[in-house]
Amino acid sequence: MLLTINTRMSRATDLGFLLHKHPDRVQRFEQSFGTAHVFYPDADDGQCTAALLLDVDPVKLVRTRGRGTPDFSLGQYVNDRPYAASSLLASAMANVFRTAMRGRCDPRPELAETPIPLEIVLPALPCRGGAAQAGRFFGPLGWEVSAVPVPLDPEFAEWGDSRYVTLTLTGTLRLADALNQLYVLLPVLDDAKHYWMAPDEVDKLIRAGEGWLASHPDRAAITRRYLANRRGLVRTALGRLADAEDATEEALDPAEVEEEPPPEADEKSVSLAEHRLQAVVQALRDENARRVIDLGCGSGKLISRLAKDDFFSEISGADVSHRALSHAWRRLGWDKRPRRENDRVTDVFQGALTYADARFRGYEAAVLMEVVEHIDPPRLGAVERVVFGHASPRVVVVTTPNAEYNVRYEGLAHGAMRHPDHRFEWTRAEFRAWADRVAAAHGYRVRHVPVGAGDPEVGAPTQLGVFTR
Repeated sequence: MLLTINTRMSRATDLGFLLHKHPDRVQRFEQSFGTAHVFYPDADDGQCTAALLLDVDPVKLVRTRGRGTPDFSLGQYVNDRPYAASSLLASAMANVFRTAMRGRCDPRPELAETPIPLEIVLPALPCRGGAAQAGRFFGPLGWEVSAVPVPLDPEFAEWGDSRYVTLTLTGTLRLADALNQLYVLLPVLDDAKHYWMAPDEVDKLIRAGEGWLASHPDRAAITRRYLANRRGLVRTALGRLADAEDATEEALDPAEVEEEPPPEADEKSVSLAEHRLQAVVQALRDENARRVIDLGCGSGKLISRLAKDDFFSEISGADVSHRALSHAWRRLGWDKRPRRENDRVTDVFQGALTYADARFRGYEAAVLMEVVEHIDPPRLGAVERVVFGHASPRVVVVTTPNAEYNVRYEGLAHGAMRHPDHRFEWTRAEFRAWADRVAAAHGYRVRHVPVGAGDPEVGAPTQLGVFTR
């Protein structure tokens, strides 16, 4: 099976930097089911094409098929898996292009963050539901999609088309985004996987779908197909997508939510992200803090909520990621109109919490909502000094996951964290110890508030600390 990635960007051979594969070399990578080869049919400054050729070993492949498979006997002799792009190719991509899929390019970090013109071709892709299905899944992601059905036999047109298409995707995207979308959608279009579906598949889906899956109009269908319709895993994945993207589970998949058992329906109908937002807003109201800065504001979920509340008079946001800030500006409508003098949100700017910044000062309250767990532990001390020492607002509100609650997520592998970018997750005792130490060092008192449906053994899913000076 074959995948080609073509670009006509300026200095097109820089594609080699992004893929971490040199255009002048042919490389091979052994897989459990065959051998993956990476080579460049074209490589010059005007155009560069990288190819991933997966040579599947039929004997190894047969050994992976259980005797309970309906077509097991026939599958020993007739099998499309060695030839058609599927989860085998997705697995090879994850192995061969792992660093590229993470968006890392140490020699050219700015290039990894830049959308580039791409043309991706898969000559034979199983597409259950027909060619239109490919457009339905890839089209909303910004691709121009060409899915040409492959006939059963060109000599006998009356036989009709096979379930395979030749897929060509053309668009301008970050390479990491393109690879992650392929990783998820190849097995989704095939509606099959070559391996057993373990709970850690939810982690893989959330990681690869970050930034695009939760906003996809067919996210529920994609999630169900990717997780082989295993209801528990599907519900967990949809819940985590809702939490990450500030969307209710009903918005992600109404049918799935309606099947949830009725007890505590009012509690379960609200996502954890919504519970968290409500708790932060209530904490600010309880402390009569009307001028607020959201440090680590991300895509602007909290500041847009505060902007709609007449209680708050001045709101600002700061984040280190320009990409996240662009989402926040769109959420506030600033991409379509200039800021007005009477806007409650006065500024949303780029800034790092590890460095003192005069723009952080002068507010009654600062919020760090799901921020601290994204900071490398050695740098946490700098953040403490900047927020509690330099900025020194009257109130600081901090939320962070409760690591003890992770055992209640069916799709979360043992010992795994809720998000691939988390550097740590604290237990309740660890969060209290950190909060007490920081409060004592900087002249604050702290009270703790559980957020979300509590569990008698492991507590609530989110921890919230309200520091008052």
